Amino acid sequence: MQPQPKVRDIPLKGSDRLEGKKALITGGDSGIGAAAAVAFAREGADVAFIYLNEGDDAERTRKAIEGEGAHCVALAGDVGDRTFCKRAVEQVVEAFGQIDVLVNNAGEQHVCKDFAQIDLDTVEQTFRTNVFGAFAITRYALPHMPEGSAIINSTSVTAYRGSGGLVDYASTKGALAAFTRSLATHLAPRKIRVNGVAPGPVWTPLIPASFDEDKVDQFGGDNLMGRPGQPNELAASYVFLASQDASFYTGQVLHPNGGEIVNA
Repeated sequence: MQPQPKVRDIPLKGSDRLEGKKALITGGDSGIGAAAAVAFAREGADVAFIYLNEGDDAERTRKAIEGEGAHCVALAGDVGDRTFCKRAVEQVVEAFGQIDVLVNNAGEQHVCKDFAQIDLDTVEQTFRTNVFGAFAITRYALPHMPEGSAIINSTSVTAYRGSGGLVDYASTKGALAAFTRSLATHLAPRKIRVNGVAPGPVWTPLIPASFDEDKVDQFGGDNLMGRPGQPNELAASYVFLASQDASFYTGQVLHPNGGEIVNA
């Protein structure tokens, strides 16, 4: 990618807001997930993250986390496989003892310009990764999450304004927004907060992998700031929701999107 996204260079000084916490992040090898992982480590958390097959990115993120003085567990696997999800949570609990912060961030998208030709197998795969993976990881993690824990789901601006070329992806992100609100209601008696982050256009490896050159060149230029966001600019949103600074937030979604007004 040119220019390279700003991922692991986190503009946060760190103030021990997550001191002693244990975090699990899906899709944590690159992009927004990696930025959140390094930021959590800077704030004092030990961090486990799940990645699919980008071993080089995962190794760079692991080194960045450990460079902050935190313990790190990196797990390769597909969150769309519920058996893997169960095993991954077991490995994290074996390493850390519990999970205080869960970030459901793993996702995929596939452009389709003609809905009449949409590949239904691809639709199912996208839902399996983006939605069913979040359900599975959360279901297996919850028995190991104590009172005061936090769950953060990565939804998207597309959940609120739609996307004609990413109908299935936008639909999964809408599902995650509803998942966030419903799970917040369900877990309130356990004093576990559930919130979301709905990024606008962010410069991650997913963009050139999804769009043609013209679209990539124009990506993010139509918001008020006239540019896409960088992954490290979103890290603070995840730190805030994970920490006690957000103690009165649950069922809410933050919108770091460069100034686009959405019906939240």
